[in-house]
Amino acid sequence: MSQFTLLDGGMGRELKASGAPFSRPYWSAQALMEAPQTVLKAHQRFIDAGAEIITVNSYACVPFHLGEDIYQTQGAALTRLAGQLARQAADKASSKVQVAGSLPPPMGSYRPDLFNAEKAIAIYQMLLDEQAPYADLWIAETIASLEELNAVIPVARQSSKPCFYAFTLSDDNSETSTLRSGQSVESAVALAAAAGAAGVLFNCSVPEAMSAALTQAKEALSDDSSTLLLGVYANNFAPIGTEHLANSQEMGIRELTPQQYLAYAKTWYEQGARIIGGCCGIGPEHIDALRQWQQTITPDGQSFA
Repeated sequence: MSQFTLLDGGMGRELKASGAPFSRPYWSAQALMEAPQTVLKAHQRFIDAGAEIITVNSYACVPFHLGEDIYQTQGAALTRLAGQLARQAADKASSKVQVAGSLPPPMGSYRPDLFNAEKAIAIYQMLLDEQAPYADLWIAETIASLEELNAVIPVARQSSKPCFYAFTLSDDNSETSTLRSGQSVESAVALAAAAGAAGVLFNCSVPEAMSAALTQAKEALSDDSSTLLLGVYANNFAPIGTEHLANSQEMGIRELTPQQYLAYAKTWYEQGARIIGGCCGIGPEHIDALRQWQQTITPDGQSFA
């Protein structure tokens, strides 16, 4: 039995790298609209690399990316198609692969200042409803503020399936991690734990930001007897500042090699991360490196590699 669960990598950048339709403002939703077979193939590449959980490609199926008109006419159907494609890929796998329904930021990544809870709840509800027939679990991802967390919790709790809450962190690489809103990791972890989370993850931030967040999460859970899991899926971007305008510019890619990313992952594992994968710019080659290392871990959690 493996000592951590291997999540997939970043779907959007994998679609772009493979030549699938991919451009602003639609991002990964464009492949759903124009070439859904490329989404299925991308899921398959992550499964072939060793992913034990694949994430539904619903991240951009929100009005922020689609625009209000396309969202109203096609948003639900595109979200449903994304769920169907992930389920199809998982069901074809030769070993067990779970499907994570994605509950992404309704008002744009890294922009807590744009968040509107009333509008967000309706979007979260659509995402949950359309993916529910295909998902084994949920990841409410790239949560940048406590306000976003408080809005998604009551929607996610409608489902009996486990939900993981994934927080995006400030990329300033300080010794203390915070959410991109500046709010504390400890308060976010405590809220998620109180809501019955299956786990707390940290995602879509630079790898250097993750270790401090894991330490703070463990401290926040030190008096908690729950079996809440911790995990990490970092991105391959250059640091993103608070002045970043989501959906208006390309993010700089760092080009971390699989071995460089693996070195970070080994540290996260030592700190207690038991779900590890990748976000934007982390491809099947990175997941394959994680898989090869995962196979060296003994039942007592030690590695002979």
